Amino acid sequence: MATESKRATLYRMVMPEHVCPYGLKSKWLLERYGYTVDDHWLKTRAETDAFKAEQHVETTPQTFIDGRRIGGNDDLRRFFGLPAPAKGDTSYQPVIAVFGMAAVMALAASFAAYGTPLTVRAGEWVVAFAMCLLAMLKLQDVERFSTMFLNYDLLARAWVPYAYLYPLLEGLAGVLMAAGAAMWLSVAVALLIGSVGAVSVVKAVYVDRRDLQCACVGGSSNVPLGLVSLTENLMMVAMAAWMVAK
Repeated sequence: MATESKRATLYRMVMPEHVCPYGLKSKWLLERYGYTVDDHWLKTRAETDAFKAEQHVETTPQTFIDGRRIGGNDDLRRFFGLPAPAKGDTSYQPVIAVFGMAAVMALAASFAAYGTPLTVRAGEWVVAFAMCLLAMLKLQDVERFSTMFLNYDLLARAWVPYAYLYPLLEGLAGVLMAAGAAMWLSVAVALLIGSVGAVSVVKAVYVDRRDLQCACVGGSSNVPLGLVSLTENLMMVAMAAWMVAK
């Protein structure tokens, strides 16, 4: 609950054509931590430019607490001890989100089909659904994906069209494995892309010692190329081997 002893002053853009989302986040964050907010709207571009010139800042919103300028939304998050990733920081969050959602979907599908979420088929669906989700992320911008993929994939470097085909192959294998159809094709595709991907990651990261980002969740990924990327490829190989053994 906000008290009079905890006050903050916030300057943010609120214009007819644009309400700054970071300003809304800053206001919400201050109120969440019990501050009464003196909310000053910058209603025109001229007002905004004048404020930035007066305060010698380049961006808005700007928060002040006890007469001290805290800064923008990221600065405010750090003030409260919250994470505020800097530009260029890497994160495994995209991969965790994909496999987490794939797992939930697999459990739901298993419950719908068999009346229980805990089945062998659910385990198979986790990998199949994850492959479909990863393919979807790549297909959103194939050009950006292919450019990042060409940084390390050995087959794509030898034959560039493979970088464009990869998302389609991954999605095809995932759909067929989810359906339990044409296993000869899904197994062959999964073995191909998984084994080539694993060898490529090992060479780029552990042999050549290159610091790269993984294209696994699309061309705008900030996921570092390394153990997680290698594990993803090995999971596809293991899934293919499991299908053959089954």
